[in-house]
Amino acid sequence: MDPAGTKNGQPYYEIEMREVEQKLHSDLPATTVWGYNGQYPGPTIEAQQGEPIYVRWKNNLPDTHLLPEDTTIHSDIVPYDSTGVRTVTHLHGGNVEDESDGHAQAWYTRDFQETGPEFEKKDYYYVNEQPPATLWYHDHSLGITRLNVYAGLAGFYLLRNEHERSLGLPEGGYEIPLVFQDRRFNEDGSLFYPTGPKNQDDEDELPLEPSIVPQFYGDVSVVNGKAWPRLSVEPTKYRLRMLNGANSRYYSLKLLEYDESSGTIVGDGPSFIQIGNDGGLLPRPVQLEDRLELGSSKRADVVVDFSEYADQTLLLHNNAPARYVGSVDGDDEEPLPEIMLVDVDKTGNGSDKKQVPETLTQVPDIPLNAADNERYLPLIQSDDEYGRPMFLLGTQENQSGHKLTDPATETPTVGDTEVWSVANLTGMSHPIHLHLVHFQVLGRQSIEYDPAEDDIDQNELRDPKPFEQGWNDVVSVNPGDVVHLLVHFGEYEGLFNDQTGEYMWHCHMIEHEDHDMMRPLHVQPVPEEEPSSNEETDSRSW
Repeated sequence: MDPAGTKNGQPYYEIEMREVEQKLHSDLPATTVWGYNGQYPGPTIEAQQGEPIYVRWKNNLPDTHLLPEDTTIHSDIVPYDSTGVRTVTHLHGGNVEDESDGHAQAWYTRDFQETGPEFEKKDYYYVNEQPPATLWYHDHSLGITRLNVYAGLAGFYLLRNEHERSLGLPEGGYEIPLVFQDRRFNEDGSLFYPTGPKNQDDEDELPLEPSIVPQFYGDVSVVNGKAWPRLSVEPTKYRLRMLNGANSRYYSLKLLEYDESSGTIVGDGPSFIQIGNDGGLLPRPVQLEDRLELGSSKRADVVVDFSEYADQTLLLHNNAPARYVGSVDGDDEEPLPEIMLVDVDKTGNGSDKKQVPETLTQVPDIPLNAADNERYLPLIQSDDEYGRPMFLLGTQENQSGHKLTDPATETPTVGDTEVWSVANLTGMSHPIHLHLVHFQVLGRQSIEYDPAEDDIDQNELRDPKPFEQGWNDVVSVNPGDVVHLLVHFGEYEGLFNDQTGEYMWHCHMIEHEDHDMMRPLHVQPVPEEEPSSNEETDSRSW
């Protein structure tokens, strides 16, 4: 994506959201989707660390929604009778000012005719003062995020710097961003999204139609806007920037040798060498002996060496059940095992002799004893007023859960370091995302942990998974687990930047997020010191 010009001496982008017809598979008619700049997924923005940009996300969508809209979701604060579709774009992983974060209530309709209560400005400002990383942008409008993202409103945002370039990692055509999503299609090629929960015994007891569903799982793998895709590569090293852009589905990925004529798996393929995740490069590369887990919105930056697999077909295989519980145990009613085929050419430009460096970057540790505060944050399953299942975020004081519109309970001060102990009291895994900040995973332990009685003992914690090293903005919390996170709000040892204001934190299963599993995160400024009584003050400063 090239900028349209400059603003205040910085690159300025104009990106238009509009409805288009796009061919997603050769055997399907063209599909109506919503795209940034008329394409699904949207164009990739490449930005430089330390070089800010401006973006105007222009809403030019139709007056009515492409998909079934449940008007009971946040009906007390969402104007479903407005003309035009509400949108607001969130830069996921961006360490940005609150006015440009894409708050769920900062929505606006076409040409900014109507705006939400948190709307501040038309041109978003991204300071890009954070480590180079695989970020992405997507819609975040209150009550319809699941529909807007499913319709196609998502794209990559790659932040780079000179140090990353000096590492000799695969680049150009050998660096490929891949966004994994699942979809369902009608026979005419149009997108299918359910109008309500299925498997109801008595149709008279259907709560509503259209109605939000607890989760959505598609039966077609879509990668970079292509259904059941194939990727052609040379027998050399590639850098794959992987993003789980699905609404609800988890992925547990591995490359396998595949006999296409018989449709059978015949052996293991090349392993993933993970070099980065949500917040940027890991300190050292990690060769994953097992599978790579990606919860919704999670990213993984990996290097794959295809040099030993010339003239072979590989399958990118997923064995995560639709209803994920942190393992592959149990029956899966809605599996999606075959994600993408990879065709390795017979020959290329010669084998890549470069090795992935043993050291990638410096990631300062956040020590547990630096914490100013600990928060115990349970994840809870409940029912709404129509008897539909819904999930909530709670606190130690209110373990029955808070609604989105309840006053903010997470109110750190900029410069604070906190331990967030997220406890999953539900029967499924949840990918929990914090806006603004990146955190470090301290470890996991049993749900029996009681913050009122127990101290956190690092020796008793299960270590973070290999792909959870470094900086994260999403963490998977499995049933029966407490995950302890170390979160610093603001600049930390020369990384990130100080920001204050209103942000969000939520489950990134988007159906859950839309249905109240989202809370405000209010970062407070450092209080001004009151002058002592014997000091003279200049009244003009007050």
